[in-house]
Amino acid sequence: MKIAVAGAAGAFGTKHLDAVSAIDGIEVASVVDVNPEATAALATERGIAHWATDLTTSLSLPEIEAVLLATPTPLHAAQAMQCLRAGKHVMVEIPMADNLADAERLVALQKETGLVAMAGHTRRFNPSHQWLHQRIASGDLTLQQLDVQTYFFRRSNLNALGQPRSWTDHLLWHHACHTVDLFQYQTNEIPERVQALQGPQHPELGIAMDMSIGMKTPSGALCTLSLSFNNDGPLGTFFRYICDNGTYIARYDDLVDGYEKPVDLSAVAISNNGIELQDRAFFAAIREGREPNASVGQAIDAMRTLDRVEHCLAAQA
Repeated sequence: MKIAVAGAAGAFGTKHLDAVSAIDGIEVASVVDVNPEATAALATERGIAHWATDLTTSLSLPEIEAVLLATPTPLHAAQAMQCLRAGKHVMVEIPMADNLADAERLVALQKETGLVAMAGHTRRFNPSHQWLHQRIASGDLTLQQLDVQTYFFRRSNLNALGQPRSWTDHLLWHHACHTVDLFQYQTNEIPERVQALQGPQHPELGIAMDMSIGMKTPSGALCTLSLSFNNDGPLGTFFRYICDNGTYIARYDDLVDGYEKPVDLSAVAISNNGIELQDRAFFAAIREGREPNASVGQAIDAMRTLDRVEHCLAAQA
């Protein structure tokens, strides 16, 4: 299967290129990014035959069957729909849109085309969260509270590689999206109550740098999510699952119990790399002609919850 990777020179584009290199039967035939020098160098370094600075050029290649989009958030929905209209399957990095209306348009177009369209909800695929999902689904564990900290230090507009960004990241529509979807996925419920608070906006970036979100499902499970771009310390997202039969702490692909004892995840999946597992699920769905886990149709529920949170924050302004 020949694919294109857009946003290939960025932090997550590189992660996807590394992931795809571990998957048999997949060839990156084209890479796309806005900087011609960096994109050409990347193609040469990785032995990729074609590169371009605009997505349209890669979509015109008849051999391209699918696209991985790791481009800036504001472009996600429009580019994902562009891929579908070009007859290409698409996986769009999280979030699939930065507003509910665009997300719903993307879902409608996927239904119209029948192509595979998947959102990059990597948490569904991390072995740590998979291990917990299996036990919650079997009834061995009942989630009582998911306590999550999403912390970065981004007082200037730089990406994960420390490079200047042409767009502004967002705590709600990007970083909270991971946890909102995960909480709904793990409980198999939509929150009946949401509440949220945010700190003052950054004078230059125009976004809130600190945010707190609370959710409660009909069965009573709680999610407490703290997010910050002001955290001067360990970066990333840390998940504490407080269950009826134990406490577990997930740090991306690793899992420990409440006493920091490691949990053996070796039997969970073929890889311990959540991004690779996410990409494998996308390609398998294309080959098998079925809906993937984290399809845009499944992910729309998280977008609706984020929209409720946004309205909650707006009411306080």
